[in-house]
Amino acid sequence: MSELVKKMEVRLPEIIKVIKTVVEYESPSDEKEAIDKLIGYLSKLCKEKGMQTNILVNESRGNHLLAEYIVEDADKNLLILCHIDTVWPLGTLERIPFSYNEGVLRGPGVYDMKTGAVQAIFAVEEAINRNKIEKKNIRILFNSDEEIGSQTSRHIIEDLARRSDCTLVLEPSVPPKGALKTFRKGVGRFDLEIKGKASHSGSAPKEGISAISELAHQILDLNGLANDQLGTTVNVGTVVGGTKTNVVAANASATIDIRVETIDEARRISKEILDRKSFIVGTEVKASGGINRPPMIRSDKTIEMFQLAKSIANDLGFNLEEASTGGGSDGNFTAALGVPTIDGLGSVGNGAHAETEHTIAKHIPNRTALLIRLLEEL
Repeated sequence: MSELVKKMEVRLPEIIKVIKTVVEYESPSDEKEAIDKLIGYLSKLCKEKGMQTNILVNESRGNHLLAEYIVEDADKNLLILCHIDTVWPLGTLERIPFSYNEGVLRGPGVYDMKTGAVQAIFAVEEAINRNKIEKKNIRILFNSDEEIGSQTSRHIIEDLARRSDCTLVLEPSVPPKGALKTFRKGVGRFDLEIKGKASHSGSAPKEGISAISELAHQILDLNGLANDQLGTTVNVGTVVGGTKTNVVAANASATIDIRVETIDEARRISKEILDRKSFIVGTEVKASGGINRPPMIRSDKTIEMFQLAKSIANDLGFNLEEASTGGGSDGNFTAALGVPTIDGLGSVGNGAHAETEHTIAKHIPNRTALLIRLLEEL
């Protein structure tokens, strides 16, 4: 075991204490007041660890935080991406409190991705103290709306990425072996609205035109757009329609999630969805939406970054693998700009968005040490 990993093991109780605090600041994506409290805490913590901070005030959603270590005459700019919002509603902590038992951390957001955010802070602090990043600017962006598409933070992420030599994303790793993510599918979200004509289902059924029946045709057609060979998936995730059981439905709607591996496939399926035509005469069909996150492509530069990470991990005493995933992250945005991006550097565990969510504590020193060395060697 390397001296750096040993040092981070000594600091593990301190790191876990901060993780506990961050988890206990509940931060659902749509709860601005709660998120702003966590951002305030993180700003203070980053200052204590030797960084400058700037709270990016956001009127419509929670604030974002930019923490920076800036030096004169820097020849490299490194960007670290974290998000601190979760999918868990306020009050979840009462049902699923933070716990640390038998080497496992549990609690809402502990795996996705509050452990990774805390690891980033301690890694930058240690890198500063080791005096091996004299010529590098390091920036950490703590995003507060990643779980709902990064709608208010995307322009910030892309602006920072354009000024950076590479991006390190502290999203959780791929279970069960803690693999890094070198490829992610692109993500799209679409809404389908259908109008029919209401009438009494008993006394005048033929005078009505069912929006629900039209939606049923649309769902079957949408499912047919998926392509296993190209890695394209289509999921009609929610449907709403009608008013009463004895009324022919005048309205129906659905939300659609798509995942694609290439930009060409994103264009194809977007056109197919947005150019919807009705199957039943008399109904109106309107589709809206688009690709929210472009695919994170496994480029040559990404492979180089992974090979460096793998070499560092071997030096630190553990093995590192790579994997792909269908889920999207803010790394999709930076990779699409041609900025070398590696993802999954955060927590080792499992159960993202599930009540089984957990982080395995023994991996925290390894992963923190890996990030420190990457900051020094990139």
